[in-house]
Amino acid sequence: MSRNREKLLAGASQMDITPPLGTQIAGDIGRYRPVEQIRDPLFVRVLALRSGKSSVCIITADLCSFAGRDAWPLRCRVAELLGTEPSHVLMHATQNHSGPSFGNCMIYELSVPPGLEWIHGGDTRYSELFVERTLQAARAAVKALRPVTLKGARGVDGRVSFNRRFIARDGTGRFQPGRCDPDLLCPEGPADAEASIAVLTDAKEQPVAALLHHTCHPCHGYPHRWISADWPGFWSQGVRNLLGGNCVALTLNGFCGNIIHSNPMDPDYRTNTYLMGEKLMETTRKIQPNLKPLAAAPLRCATRSLRLPMRRIPAEELRRAQRLIARHPDPIWKDAEKSRIEWDWMYALATLDLARRQERRPWFSFEIQVLRLGELAIIGWPGEPFVEAQLELKKGSPAALTFAAHECNEDAGYIPTRQAFTYGGYETRTANWSPLDPGALESCTAATKAILRKAFR
Repeated sequence: MSRNREKLLAGASQMDITPPLGTQIAGDIGRYRPVEQIRDPLFVRVLALRSGKSSVCIITADLCSFAGRDAWPLRCRVAELLGTEPSHVLMHATQNHSGPSFGNCMIYELSVPPGLEWIHGGDTRYSELFVERTLQAARAAVKALRPVTLKGARGVDGRVSFNRRFIARDGTGRFQPGRCDPDLLCPEGPADAEASIAVLTDAKEQPVAALLHHTCHPCHGYPHRWISADWPGFWSQGVRNLLGGNCVALTLNGFCGNIIHSNPMDPDYRTNTYLMGEKLMETTRKIQPNLKPLAAAPLRCATRSLRLPMRRIPAEELRRAQRLIARHPDPIWKDAEKSRIEWDWMYALATLDLARRQERRPWFSFEIQVLRLGELAIIGWPGEPFVEAQLELKKGSPAALTFAAHECNEDAGYIPTRQAFTYGGYETRTANWSPLDPGALESCTAATKAILRKAFR
């Protein structure tokens, strides 16, 4: 009886969530990007898991981000389908910069001029389609639950992702510098080259689902007006084809707040969605023969919400923002077509919006999720943490494989290291997309380590 209770059941499904033409593409600040072309489809992928009385659900979507106020009701509905708690549903956006967001993720509290709703960072017209397709996929995944075994293999591919922040010879910081700039001294931090895979297989030796893990901003389509799932979608589809059948391959994109797919230190470096995707597939084919059985149970979900302090907005910075918006209540445009807004105007609006958020609640509820599938650990964080935290969590992890995913359940903006704040740069500039106190990364890392130890006790 106890053996049956410990068996892992899994079911998976995927649905097309490609937005219609005209939908606002996310992943930029103050840029109008209506969809004009579909290069490849977007998908939502759902993996339902059950063992005894424990049930969890992993959802990945080829989107840029989720607004927490929109994601939570959807998590509740998925949890009801699976008969579990909403906190046991992990929703992960791959942070695809060639797709929309679910909900508004840039300007939360303040109104914008009529006709410019896209400034909020989302497109509410898209929400109904995403919710409907996600629920369809969740129903199908629950209906397909069946006993599975788990195998995993760790791979490394250092050819495709790099730290995008650099230190110059004068000691200043540089963000995504030009190719082979002679003033560059070294990268500010590391990257995570892991490219690993875990496969769930049923009693007939048919792959039900695969979980893939790599870490890199999906920005190949930025700032164009076309839809693509970028490297996470290419990799997911490639593994689905490789394993055959109806296998659903879910890519978990790691803590990539400071990681990008370009290498400014290499004069000959080339990259695009397909080159990067095929290199990851090459690594996958190489490690596929190394897939080894892993214990698939117990199945556990441990969560904790931290009350993280919001970053302090300097009084003079707030006054500057107030003065700029008072002088220019309408956007300051960079082009005659009115498709690009000056960043200073957007930052001023976002600073005032952040101040309004802090008046309502001076802290951020940061939800940490740790899923244990036997010997596999899956960590979910909101926002865009820097990769240093992921490496720290993997170091000494009690799990055979540890997959970390960012942009889970809610957008929390960039979460840089303390060192990064000393060098400055885009990710550290005060705004809604960098709203947390400089100590947030350390606090979240320490808390996650404790949860991991408890889950694998």
